[in-house]
Amino acid sequence: MNYKKRLAVVAGILIVSVVLDQITKRMAIAWLMGHPPIIYWGDFFRLQYAENTGAFLGLFGTLSAGTRNLLLIGFNSIILTAVTVFLFLPRKTMNIAVIALALILSGGVGNLIDRIAYSGVVVDFMNMGLPWLKIRGWEPRTGIFNIADLAIVGGLVLMILAEFLKPKEEEESSANKN
Repeated sequence: MNYKKRLAVVAGILIVSVVLDQITKRMAIAWLMGHPPIIYWGDFFRLQYAENTGAFLGLFGTLSAGTRNLLLIGFNSIILTAVTVFLFLPRKTMNIAVIALALILSGGVGNLIDRIAYSGVVVDFMNMGLPWLKIRGWEPRTGIFNIADLAIVGGLVLMILAEFLKPKEEEESSANKN
């Protein structure tokens, strides 16, 4: 993918994902905050407002506010800057890897906007049940998530796929270099 096309793809994913994430979070604040969950499909899918002070599944949520902000705003900003630089380095990168990194970047930016706008908190509002894992009456559920989280997970899945789809000659040439 040439530089102009890469720029267009990354910008497009970033704009669509961040705008969709921020709009849905504003809707969650307006329609779900202070209200009971809205349940669909026999409680398979649930819309419920939550504020996440931590990272993935509340990780680091118990740290002091200063430490948490340093880690989740400061460190995330550095990581997002590194991903952006990597995306635009003049090197051959598989198209699927560019899309994957753009999704990860867009999700990170969406959640970073929340952390800055809401004093370190990220708005989450979706939750899914996992009925196929039901054990003795206990039905596990996913953590509560948002569109930015979906973009990050989607990007990570695409990165894994990119590794498996790597052209054979590329694998052989990198093996010969070592």
